[in-house]
Amino acid sequence: MLNAALLGTGACAGSRALASVEIDTRLGKPAGWLEGACGVACRPVVAEGETQEGMAVAAARLALSDAGVEARDVDLLLSASAVGRQPIPSTATLIKRELGLSDCPSPAFDVNATCLSAVAAMEVAALYIGAGRARHVLIVASEIASRALPWADDPATAGLFGDGAAALVLGPAQGSGLHLKDVAIETWAEGYDYCALPAGGTRYDLHTSRKAFEANAFFRMDGHALFKLTRSRLPDFIGRLLERADWKQDEVDLVIPHQASPLALEHMIRKCGFARDRVVSTVTETGNLVAASIPMTLDTARREGRIKAGTKVMLIGTSAGVSIGGATLET
Repeated sequence: MLNAALLGTGACAGSRALASVEIDTRLGKPAGWLEGACGVACRPVVAEGETQEGMAVAAARLALSDAGVEARDVDLLLSASAVGRQPIPSTATLIKRELGLSDCPSPAFDVNATCLSAVAAMEVAALYIGAGRARHVLIVASEIASRALPWADDPATAGLFGDGAAALVLGPAQGSGLHLKDVAIETWAEGYDYCALPAGGTRYDLHTSRKAFEANAFFRMDGHALFKLTRSRLPDFIGRLLERADWKQDEVDLVIPHQASPLALEHMIRKCGFARDRVVSTVTETGNLVAASIPMTLDTARREGRIKAGTKVMLIGTSAGVSIGGATLET
């Protein structure tokens, strides 16, 4: 068992609720078309003046309050977002500054495993805590995913995404609380091109290849190829994750999946054999919040009282690349 416990959670969504029927009007489609195409009825998006770092700080403060930890007692800050505010410097640095910690020498850096970033950051946090390098670690995932979407070419994919942030505070394992047993991530790199936002890095030079840069400045996804790969790999991965935790599948009390899409969640339930009432699903009202999805769903489950003494919790998801990852936690 990793020597770490979840001490607190917090979340902050974009303040505007954007209904699919509103987008139908914009696209010139009949009411109900987009919800039928993507399964999402509504998603939060940022309103004018709201920022990625603003949502991050709001979620972080809620998580710190929930944990009973002062911001100045954070020994490590990890930004776990798929797309940061800008390529350089790290978004974690900005979040640290916005939390009023500019004069604190504690490290802050980004961990990017796209949709699995928060899960990957949990393992980094647990390793720091276990090595005695940190006592309190703050993980923040904040996404504005409503930008750079392919509304003209692939509205069913574009309709999946929303904006939001979630934060976790981890500390040493203690007598009570939700303890992190294990984290596992496997990467199947044949899926590198299945989900991509090609522009913004070194691949396309804005100054010499402006047209190519602009043409590739939209998110794109090969849903069929992604579905085929995850369908073939996910059940065995879950089996290995359960084996590492020494759990049987029917002992898992609560499954907190990445809210990729309503179709993806339905497939996971059918293919992997989890009882439907044990799987937390929020995607029809939140959309896909990318890296903020898993920690926000975990926060929702905690605040709804679904995690009690003795509860065995599994986090599970996929990410661009393609990676499959998860974590096991136990009270």
